[in-house]
Amino acid sequence: MTNTPIRGVSWGERGRRAGAAVVAGLVAVPLFGSVAGASPAEADASVIVRHRAGAEALAERSVELAGGEVGRDLGLISSFTAEVPTGSLARLATAPGVAEVTPDGSVHLQGSRWRPDRDRDRGSLARMLRNADVDWVQKRRDADGDQLTGEGVTVALIDSGVAPVDGLDEPGQVVNGPDLSFESQSDETRYLDTFGHGTHMAGIIAGDGEGFTGVAPDARLLSVKVATADGATDVSQVIAALDWVVQHRNDEGMKVRVVNLSFGTESTQSYLLDPLAHAAEVAWRKGIVVVVSAGNNGNQTDRLTNPAMDPFVLAVGASDDLGTERRDDDVVTDFSNRGSFDRTPDLVAPGRSIQSLRVPGSYIDESYPTGRVATTDGSEPRFFRGSGTSQSAAFVSGVAALLLQQRPELTPDQVKDILTATADNIRGTDRRLQGAGLVDARQAVRAPAPHPFWAAQRFPVSFGIGSLEAARGGSHVADPETGTELVGELDIQGQVWDGRSWSQAAWEGRSWSGGTWNGRSWSGDDWSGSSWSGRSWSGRSWSGDSWAGRSWSGRSWSGRSWSDLLWSGRSWSGRSWSDSVWG
Repeated sequence: MTNTPIRGVSWGERGRRAGAAVVAGLVAVPLFGSVAGASPAEADASVIVRHRAGAEALAERSVELAGGEVGRDLGLISSFTAEVPTGSLARLATAPGVAEVTPDGSVHLQGSRWRPDRDRDRGSLARMLRNADVDWVQKRRDADGDQLTGEGVTVALIDSGVAPVDGLDEPGQVVNGPDLSFESQSDETRYLDTFGHGTHMAGIIAGDGEGFTGVAPDARLLSVKVATADGATDVSQVIAALDWVVQHRNDEGMKVRVVNLSFGTESTQSYLLDPLAHAAEVAWRKGIVVVVSAGNNGNQTDRLTNPAMDPFVLAVGASDDLGTERRDDDVVTDFSNRGSFDRTPDLVAPGRSIQSLRVPGSYIDESYPTGRVATTDGSEPRFFRGSGTSQSAAFVSGVAALLLQQRPELTPDQVKDILTATADNIRGTDRRLQGAGLVDARQAVRAPAPHPFWAAQRFPVSFGIGSLEAARGGSHVADPETGTELVGELDIQGQVWDGRSWSQAAWEGRSWSGGTWNGRSWSGDDWSGSSWSGRSWSGRSWSGDSWAGRSWSGRSWSGRSWSDLLWSGRSWSGRSWSDSVWG
């Protein structure tokens, strides 16, 4: 398998071992799905109470006032268990501090089956392609007579890695850049997607297998892994990944024209200062279309996540087709971030319960089995449902690849101008939610290219000299042995952050020197192998006392910054397993 550089271990064997190790080391959380065994005659009901942000104590008090007893804390999903008299459940659901009350109990696999008529299946990618007229575009041809399938365009995916599952296992389809995650030090996990998130995004962008086609199936994916099995990563890792992609975008004909970043933090500083926003903006100004998820904090927010808040990049919110073939009844999902009048999402794309490729044994797969799309013959499911602006960003990354195959001379500003100018307005919807509207691939490829001068964005450019800690927005990785969180102006190697010197180096393309970034060795300084097909950045061990072989976890991170809301077969009910969503 070309995107699995570890020698001597097959994907099946290695995936089982890594998956088992991942599951064994994670905290079990309850799964929201159909409940079995609950009797309405029981005096007390076992429930999961999801509290509103910052209102845990108030929700616990509401349980006590309802005659119930608070159980164990479920911090990962902003919830706690409780025993509550059945007659008080309705009152508790609307009590102060309570966001949702869900029955706790055993779950069983549910969700739509992958049927021969899957194009009609709500959430199937084939349906989403038709919804945005991508299927029409894929039948058109470029100037050389090739079908518009993303051929010749590389999309860099900064995420949790990509697993070589069916649909992403063709030779040369996926190439690994450096593994900058905390899992890079183990041969069992290096480059592998133990989270399940990156593979889901990769399938939407460029999946191509039996019964499944992504938006740009012939685009090449450059995977730069930054996240571990629980989604834990630090902004310094993401910044390093963006820098690396910029400096290596043209290596040996790689042609990286798009970056997908389904990630976001709650930065507390302006994009003009924020280093993560600056890294994304540098990539944009160097000729790469940077597609970023707008965030899943809901329609009541008034700010996009970081780096979507930077006005240069392409920020994408999530739409829902409501299960119909019509486009004129589509809506913005209730979890998609609303921006401000100064910075809205640029457009929206399908993001509700999207089916894409599953990674058996990954954290998401093991923790949310109701997200699996069952098969009619009882065989192992290949697909998984996910909702969020993550999926929407991946969808638009694929559309951008189609547009750049058709017209490779387009600048990022021209691509953004075309996509927003041709988007379909969602009637009756606040501009702060939809931006220009729903992406329309057919109109995009038919639209004339604007003159570069008129398409050029004239926002104030960022400086990137701000705080690394402020860029984290309260999300921190932590050493699971000591509980020590990574805070302040330090990167994951313990190096002091100097925004002034880094920002200049990033713009000049010298922030990486071989395998060294910010003064410490992060990876090897040469590519292994003899051709781009299947070679990967060598994973030389990190040096320095700040690492010392320890692993880090998402102790206080709680997966918040990865822009996915629902990994469950119940996603159509609008339920969220977390009040603190990923992005």
